[in-house]
Amino acid sequence: MEFIKTTEQDSKYNHLEKMSVSELLSNINNEDKTVPLAVQKMIPEIEKLVTNVVTRMNNGGRLFYIGAGTSGRLGIVDASECPPTFGVSHELVVGLIAGGDIAIRKAVEFAEDDTAQGWKDLQKHNISKNDTVIGIAASGTTPYVIGALKKCNEEDILTGCITCNQDSPLSKVSKHPIEVIVGPEFVTGSSRMKAGTAQKLVLNMISTTIMIQLGKVKGNKMVDMQLSNHKLVERGTKMIMTELQISQKVASELLEKYKSVRIAISNYDKKNR
Repeated sequence: MEFIKTTEQDSKYNHLEKMSVSELLSNINNEDKTVPLAVQKMIPEIEKLVTNVVTRMNNGGRLFYIGAGTSGRLGIVDASECPPTFGVSHELVVGLIAGGDIAIRKAVEFAEDDTAQGWKDLQKHNISKNDTVIGIAASGTTPYVIGALKKCNEEDILTGCITCNQDSPLSKVSKHPIEVIVGPEFVTGSSRMKAGTAQKLVLNMISTTIMIQLGKVKGNKMVDMQLSNHKLVERGTKMIMTELQISQKVASELLEKYKSVRIAISNYDKKNR
């Protein structure tokens, strides 16, 4: 079967410059509505990948996202949110981007074309067989990502990918490919749009489900979140109030003492049994 990049096909819309602001916004929104449905079709594949990642993490493994451009930035965003949201180490979920940290803000020319650099970047983190690497590339053709996953497979490291084209070269080197087929973009080839949204949704699903499975949520609350600002301290206080049915004053004192929602609740329960 010939590999066709649907992400690069012509937009279903034309003469965009002649549309009103209202028309532009409405048409973009209409396209965006199709993305969750495309993601839904991939839930069985996402489930297989997440189940394997959780098993490895319970054995001391870590999760790596690796990508270039928008895809790399999305992986970094998701990884960077795990410590404040779930109270885990910054080394548990790691985002890597072609061109290094400078590429988070500014494109690094031809960085994504290096087939060897992805593996070199992973090696800097002493990657091992307990770890998982998820390649992110809307096109499914990024050499930096494909080269990294090929090497991971050789080293018996679990691989997955998130792409928006079917039967791509990236999918073929991934043990758990997730192909979210969103079709042509509103602006032809601008895969930061629907493809980027699809990748973000899948990343949300992967990291959140993993963290819940690892016991980082109680009920529906982020009991291990880092109390890094006044808003989060207030949220933590309310969690304790609700869980223990106590006053704001007592909840605030508990949080101040233990610096953790989970520990505050646990220690209060022990004292009042």
